[in-house]
Amino acid sequence: MKDLKGYFRQAQKEKWAIGAFNFTKEEIFQAIVKAGQQLKAPVILAITERSSKVFGLEKAVGLFKKIEGSYFLHLDHSKSFEYIKKAIDLGFVSVHFDGSGLPLKENIEISRKVVEYAHPKNILVEGELNPIGGESTDVEQAERFVKESKIDTLAVTVGNIHGIEESGQNPPLNLKRLAEIREKLIDFPLVLHGGSGTLEEDIKEAIKLGVVKINIDTALKIVYKEGGEEAVEKKVEEKIKLFGSRNRR
Repeated sequence: MKDLKGYFRQAQKEKWAIGAFNFTKEEIFQAIVKAGQQLKAPVILAITERSSKVFGLEKAVGLFKKIEGSYFLHLDHSKSFEYIKKAIDLGFVSVHFDGSGLPLKENIEISRKVVEYAHPKNILVEGELNPIGGESTDVEQAERFVKESKIDTLAVTVGNIHGIEESGQNPPLNLKRLAEIREKLIDFPLVLHGGSGTLEEDIKEAIKLGVVKINIDTALKIVYKEGGEEAVEKKVEEKIKLFGSRNRR
C-alpha cells in the first residue's frame, strides 16, 4: 500500500487530488470511510485541534486503527508544537501546523521544529503562511517558507475561505496567484482549504495547478444535520468524483 507521500506524488503527476474530510462525530468518520471504500479512493480523515479536544485524540486513533485500506489520519489546524507531538506519538500519520498568525520567521522556526520531530517517524507536515480567507499567499514568502521550514505540503490562500457563504457559492479563486506559486514551487504539493463552497470549475483548475489535497468540512456538517450518516457518505462520494481520486487505490 502506498504511503501518503506516494499518493501526493501520483496525484501531482496525474492531475487529481485527495480529499481531506473533517469529522467531528463517529458517524461522520464511518461515513467517510464507507465512501472511500465504495469508490476505491485514498482518503484523508481529518480532525482539527479544536474538535479533537472534544472528540478525543485517543478515540480518533482508536477508530483509525480498526480500519484497513488507503486511509490517513490527519491533525488539521494545530497551533501548538506540543499538541502535534502528542498526536504523532498516539498514531496520527499527517499533521498541519497552522502558524499563519505568526511572523514569518517564527512560523518557519516552529514549522521546522515540527518537521524535525515528524520526519524521522515518517509523518508528513503541512504548513500555512497566512490565514485562509486573508490576503493571497505571497509568492516569494512561499518559496522561502518551503525552503527553510522543509515542510511537505503548503496550504495556500488564493481567495479560498472556510465555510460556505449564504448564497451557497464562495468567491472565485485567484487562479493567477496560484499559477505564480506553482511556477516558483515546481512539483511541490499544494493544499486548498475551504473546499466546501469553492466553485467546481475553480477546484478543477486548482488541481491542474498543483493542488493535491482539498479540505472539506462545512459541507459534511450541513448534510449530517439534514440527513445523517447516509447523506455524509453521498457528499463525500460526490467530492471524490470531483477531485478525480476515484479508483486510485
